[in-house]
Amino acid sequence: MKKLNLISLAVVVALAGCSDDDDKIESLTVKNTLAVGSEQCINGGIETLTGDDSNQNGELDADEVTTTTVVCNDAETSLNPQQLAPLTTNTWYKEAHTKLASSQDNIANIVKESGKAKNVILFVGDGMGISTVTAARILAGQLQGKMGEEHQLSFETLPFSGFAKTYNVDAQTPDSAGTMTAMASGVKTDVGVIGIDEAVVNGNCLSGKGHELVTSLELAEIAGKSTGLISTARITHATPAATYAKAANRNWEDVSDMPESEAANCEDIASQLVNFEKNLEARFAGIDVDGLEVVMGGGRRHFLPKDAAYNSADAVSSVEGDRTDGRDLTAEWQAQYPNGQYVMDQAGFNAIDVTNTKQIFGLFNESHMQYEADRGNDIAGEPSLSEMTAKALDVLDNNEKGFFLTVEAGRIDHAHHAGNAYNALSDTIELSKAVQVALDKTSIEDTLIIVTADHSHVFTIAGYPKRGNPILGKVVAVGETEPTLAADNMPYTTVGYANGGGFRDLGQETDAEVGYDFAPVTGRVDLTDVDTQSPGFHQEALVPLSSETHAGEDVGVYAIGPGAHLVTGTNEQSFIFHVMDYAADLVKQADAKVTN
Repeated sequence: MKKLNLISLAVVVALAGCSDDDDKIESLTVKNTLAVGSEQCINGGIETLTGDDSNQNGELDADEVTTTTVVCNDAETSLNPQQLAPLTTNTWYKEAHTKLASSQDNIANIVKESGKAKNVILFVGDGMGISTVTAARILAGQLQGKMGEEHQLSFETLPFSGFAKTYNVDAQTPDSAGTMTAMASGVKTDVGVIGIDEAVVNGNCLSGKGHELVTSLELAEIAGKSTGLISTARITHATPAATYAKAANRNWEDVSDMPESEAANCEDIASQLVNFEKNLEARFAGIDVDGLEVVMGGGRRHFLPKDAAYNSADAVSSVEGDRTDGRDLTAEWQAQYPNGQYVMDQAGFNAIDVTNTKQIFGLFNESHMQYEADRGNDIAGEPSLSEMTAKALDVLDNNEKGFFLTVEAGRIDHAHHAGNAYNALSDTIELSKAVQVALDKTSIEDTLIIVTADHSHVFTIAGYPKRGNPILGKVVAVGETEPTLAADNMPYTTVGYANGGGFRDLGQETDAEVGYDFAPVTGRVDLTDVDTQSPGFHQEALVPLSSETHAGEDVGVYAIGPGAHLVTGTNEQSFIFHVMDYAADLVKQADAKVTN
């Protein structure tokens, strides 16, 4: 006979009579404690069983129970420590609790009044979409010996974040010219247009006259702040150019890139950079500015004459310069700023006296600067993005009125276009290091730091890899040790591209551009014996194209410092300008300097 498993608070034996007759049947009552979470009572309670001990064994067997009553406990008004233990002792719970306290402190300490930012730093990861941030985070963690997913890049720790919609006025999927113009000026514009509103006709110089926009960097300059611009791309490329230039076509980097009819009416981008001070003073009456204090990046070819006599020590082309007007803009800059330093290599960069140097003009490559993973192969040597950021801040903070600095990690975009995740993620990690430099060298009390991207790429993280699987590796499922096979019986990688040149196995090659030496690959490739984690591996692409394309989804925006609380939700990309203006009163301060 089945016995009841009883956890008794009390067993009450009620005798039917006082007779010594052994045949007399006894009535039994048993009370059991119901545990919290039981089926009968979610909060626990008491179950009372009554019946006759028919077999006289002194126990209430299941078939002897005649009555069952249940009294449930009242609902708990709070969880006790014992009930909370599975949560409070859990690592994920404890980390989140600590993060909550930190977030509360950040929100409490943030400066929310307008005009309180003495300094503004805008970091732009060109092409750094959400998937790029995620993959770079994991790679950075794995390079430190972690599983990777739990890691955070420096800017992911900033207390405020939101999203920016990246479309251009005339395009669903944008380019860097239109997107950076939106961030720099607060006005969206067309694809391929720099510093001019949507009324311009792309490639028509005169159509842009009267529609030029004022940028945050220009406003800061007029307000008397020190100003700086850094990029690992050519300094005349779309993203950096949008901070200082006005061009109906982003490709007009020097006069040789312009049709004669357009060059007769408009100034090329490189020339606009060197003449930044003069041009700004000509646009606004009564102002007296001192020009950009820091300019560092690539693109030397657009500043030098098309004459081998002007070649730099690390020239790659037989004739480095592209300019067909005979102008040496590096010499023109030096003539304007005799106390400034023009540098073109690592040695010149290292020798800069940040205390006494008034201006820096650094052009470290004929075209774009090297990928971070490829810097060691530069002939004359060139500084990293984090090194340039540190140097720039050391010069810019000499101004008591503060500074405005734009920093672009331009080659994230180029690596993605080449279909090479290794370099795209490596340059994203370097951007994270540059942001950390800025955090270490400034104060959240007077410096607004914003980190964002101009647009995304068709780069994705897919499959079902197990936790800690190498982010650049082949997909290995949870509980498995061998790569998962697709329907074609071939392994595949976690990261890949929706379009582009596709598969290349270039081994230890650290220059992603080498991938363009090969035709686009159509169809799948057997990766069984391929090291997909090597620098030279280019991921497979679904749609074969000569170059991978941008993507149209929103990008992240991360912020700290005065005004950072405004970075929340999903906004037009042009909103970023207005956050910077709110924080530093750029328009108000500049307007006070202009003679009406």
